Amino acid sequence: MLDDHLKLRRRELVSCDEGSPLSLLGLIQAIKQCLPKFEARASCNMETVPQPAAHFARATAYPRPGARHWFYARVIPSRCRVCVMYPTTQRSLPPVTHRRRSILTGLVVAGFASGFALAEDANAPGEPKITLKGLPLPGAAGTVSLDYFAYEPRGRRLWVPASNTGKVILIDGHTDAVTSIDGFPTQEVDFKGKRPLVGPTSVALGDGAVYVGNRGDSTICAINATTLKVGECVSVAARDAGMGAAPDSLTYVAATRELWLTRGVPPLDIPSSDNAITVFDVSDPARVRPKDKIVLGASAEGFAVDGMRGRFYTSLEEEGTTVAIDVHSHKIVARWRSGCDEPHGVALDAARGILFVACKARVVAMDVAHDGRSLGSLETGAGLDNIDFLPSKHLLYAAAAEAATLTVARVEESGALSRTMTVPTVRGARGVVVDPEGHAYLIDPLGGRILKVSFP
Repeated sequence: MLDDHLKLRRRELVSCDEGSPLSLLGLIQAIKQCLPKFEARASCNMETVPQPAAHFARATAYPRPGARHWFYARVIPSRCRVCVMYPTTQRSLPPVTHRRRSILTGLVVAGFASGFALAEDANAPGEPKITLKGLPLPGAAGTVSLDYFAYEPRGRRLWVPASNTGKVILIDGHTDAVTSIDGFPTQEVDFKGKRPLVGPTSVALGDGAVYVGNRGDSTICAINATTLKVGECVSVAARDAGMGAAPDSLTYVAATRELWLTRGVPPLDIPSSDNAITVFDVSDPARVRPKDKIVLGASAEGFAVDGMRGRFYTSLEEEGTTVAIDVHSHKIVARWRSGCDEPHGVALDAARGILFVACKARVVAMDVAHDGRSLGSLETGAGLDNIDFLPSKHLLYAAAAEAATLTVARVEESGALSRTMTVPTVRGARGVVVDPEGHAYLIDPLGGRILKVSFP
């Protein structure tokens, strides 16, 4: 057993700083290096998630009287020292600093019943720093339902619909100042025997206006992007029509000055009520008017607009296919199989015609100019949702909720994906939006906050 080996190194354990909780990347590998006799086995109470960088040691492996929560261990391979740390009940902690290119390049944090904890990893000084900063959302009292969010380059701010708070949060991209637009309707809905509170959950950036979809009352509201005043709200379904008819994603199509709406919550087994995309005319940015309906035959999940080719890409949840839709004719012009049994988010390298589709635990690259030909894939760990691409650096970002990691990958000219780094985040953090400067934002519903990852 692992604790038998640790007893031989009690002095090292005592010498560790027990004042803060620590998590680590590469726990199993480092322990093997320090303790050659140890082998990762189920009998050692190790829980392994589908990502080598995220291994959790349960408290039963390192007993402490009265301890009931998980805790983690840090290993310093160069000194062969094992440090045992215990969780904190603090929900708000200072920013966390990580350093890359080491077997201990970051942290892995899981949610305890009493809250979340972030910690700082130790490494050699002088290496480039990656910072992970938690930005608490106003009105959060426990879990906040978060889904779609977007970065507005012109206003240099992040728009975050915070569903059950009835607020749309705005985060300044430079100062991290947090403000909110309040007063959006919320409503309890039936969901698998429970009654969760839902409200604004999606956002799309238009021409002088920002559009917010609300599951609480099944409306779309137009917000003036300059004054931040909420204008006209239009109903897209009856308030009591259920989650399947309520707004899911919203996408602004600049070429046609349209707003495209999908419905349902496919990842939660709530299919779209109409298996279609509803198209609205927003040629007058302050007014949202029904225009057309594009029949898909399944629930849409994820989206990307290709302004160069006049295409809209989305995946069909029940079919496992990805389709290309002409934004002018509103017709499906191509249908491809990405190889994902469960497709999620979609991102696009428009200049090179490479479409990225997030599966459950990997990202697939496809060539949109050659019948969706597969260009490669990259394992990321389980729990992917929306992904993002930064054209200026040819980098793809994918956050895995179950693996508690953010994968950053370089996209080669051929479309091949090569991992540049894996940044530990927190368990449950998913979805990622990247600003033009390369800061990555992740939603952390269980922590009631946004995580901002800054790179050197």
